[in-house]
Amino acid sequence: MAKVSLGKLRVFSVLFLMACHGGIALMAQSGPKKYIAIMASEPMDIDGKMEEHTWALASWSDDFIDIEGDKIPGFKTNVKMVWDSDYLYFFARLEEPNVWATLKQRDTVIFYDNDFEIFIDPDGDTHNYMEFEINAFNTVWDLFLTKPYRNHGKVLNNWDIQGLKTAVHVRGTLNEAADVDDGWNVEIAFPWKVLNEANGHNKVPEGEFWRIGFSRVNWEYDLINNRYRRKKDKEGKFLPEFNWVWSPQWVVNMHEPEKWGYVYFSGGDSETDVDFEIPEDEYVKWYLYELYRDRQNEKSRKVIWKKKKGEVVSEGPSKVFFGKTVRPLLEKCETGITIFAESPFTGHKLVIQEDGKFKSYAIK
Repeated sequence: MAKVSLGKLRVFSVLFLMACHGGIALMAQSGPKKYIAIMASEPMDIDGKMEEHTWALASWSDDFIDIEGDKIPGFKTNVKMVWDSDYLYFFARLEEPNVWATLKQRDTVIFYDNDFEIFIDPDGDTHNYMEFEINAFNTVWDLFLTKPYRNHGKVLNNWDIQGLKTAVHVRGTLNEAADVDDGWNVEIAFPWKVLNEANGHNKVPEGEFWRIGFSRVNWEYDLINNRYRRKKDKEGKFLPEFNWVWSPQWVVNMHEPEKWGYVYFSGGDSETDVDFEIPEDEYVKWYLYELYRDRQNEKSRKVIWKKKKGEVVSEGPSKVFFGKTVRPLLEKCETGITIFAESPFTGHKLVIQEDGKFKSYAIK
């Protein structure tokens, strides 16, 4: 397959703003991860065992890290992704010396068990995204969110992924405390006809990228009458869970979709034929969302917006991306604030609305 070039390979970082003696200091954090999902060359049997040749061709993701990006998890987690004309496939391998689960009813709060989670925002506007959770019993919870919790959207808990296929393979014995397990595998097939509900078009996104996040929740446990239970402290409160992710969120919150990873859908069966780069406008977008999140923190805002006399907009701290300067602007109106900037790369107007939705407009 011919190479898909979206720019030269770059090692990148995002600079986040922090207050420092009344001014602004910069703190570097790595940007979202990226992954190339190849096309399946054969029928895929969803059994949790990864025996198809297609899975052997697909690369493992980077090891998961703590959600805040500063700790190495106690157990290793990796994922693979492939696709065909009907489904988007996921395979997760989770190390775990004691595989256990308690929840068997669909659409219950699965992260009260150890679980594996997938978040999908097809068009990358942070609205209308999907959340999926599964435990070692192969019990699932699928839901649709119209907006992140910070924007007070609706959570559609009765939304189901019609045609969903899932399988769990335990590398050991489930709920057996007497032995040491190797871990558990999760294999999932999401039908495109459901995923495309939140896409900008109804087509399979070959040659495009989606924003996807992965999370693994792990709990310390007690054995009560030889049964696994979440561990409690001396006051009877559950100890906090561990949150391990593919692409760090830098805060304990998966519901900041602008921080999820980038998954590019290649039309070939080898990622070596693809040169996928995150577009420059996405870097600008990350910065605008950093300014947006700061603006939401009314009690601890760190960014100073300067309004010039006679103008209706305020200017925020400018920033240089790949040698080009971006000047963010903030406008107040009856519907709230809008943060925007003109991209020096595409000439588009990049906008974050009051409700957090991202839009990109071609400037005529």
